[in-house]
Amino acid sequence: MSDYIVSIKEWSDEIAEFYNKSVRTLNENADPDQLNLWRKQFIAFQEDLSKGENLQDLDVYNRANELSTQLRSYLEIDNENIEEDSRSSNNSNVVPIGGHTLPPLPYPYDALEPYIDRETMELHHNKHHKSYVDGLNKAEKEMQKARNSNNFELIKHWEREAAFNGAGHYLHRIFWTIMSPNGGGQPSGRLLREINRSFGSFDQFKKHFSEAANEVEGGGWAILVWSPRARRLEILQAEKHQNLSQWDVVPLLVLDVWEHAYYLKYKNERKKYIDNWWNIVNWAEVEKRFNQASKLKWEPH
Repeated sequence: MSDYIVSIKEWSDEIAEFYNKSVRTLNENADPDQLNLWRKQFIAFQEDLSKGENLQDLDVYNRANELSTQLRSYLEIDNENIEEDSRSSNNSNVVPIGGHTLPPLPYPYDALEPYIDRETMELHHNKHHKSYVDGLNKAEKEMQKARNSNNFELIKHWEREAAFNGAGHYLHRIFWTIMSPNGGGQPSGRLLREINRSFGSFDQFKKHFSEAANEVEGGGWAILVWSPRARRLEILQAEKHQNLSQWDVVPLLVLDVWEHAYYLKYKNERKKYIDNWWNIVNWAEVEKRFNQASKLKWEPH
């Protein structure tokens, strides 16, 4: 059995553990026929893994990923038409504070050779990415301690740690999945049409993106993004990859604390400005944003 199949087997054990912890909620919310079918498919998958014969790496990953995604989808509750209750606040389909994990890559470490070598991939994933997961978990737990003790003396430090490690974790989760041993060429369909509309042509896009990546100062990223407000694609650089924020999230509530937002009235009394600001928060709009954003759910890790 290859090292990669072993890592998938460990992942399947985590899926089984998640199922056992969630079985009561699953039985309450999931369709019985669908859940029974899932159980049969998962048992068959584990049996195939235990045999370890004639297993294709990508096929095994896809089966594990599909089973994990299906299981979590059965736990989702529609909160738009029901009042919030203990089930929604304690839904096990949530990454707990300090509970982020590092899943296996969707391919073996040597799958991207000759373009990216095995050693680089193994160090990048198993060392660097893992350090982001560990750092994010530690920061979240320390901030939880601060809330519980009402001692925020080190909150600036732990917010920075959460931003740095959270951005590293979330960006890498995207990074691994946008590469493939069967990749290359150019996109098609709606994406290609949108690239042509936003950048003029695929070649112009590719040149722009490559130059942006080349010119990032220090460590960072080049990123193709969809701008919901501009309603077109854009290319961004991200230095240090976090800029005291996190990627792959949808902002719900924001507060501008640049001096130009409050100096004429409050001078240098930012704290007073913040305290008063809570009186003008439009919670109806925040709730509206949340209801829309919560429909967007990536695989939790």
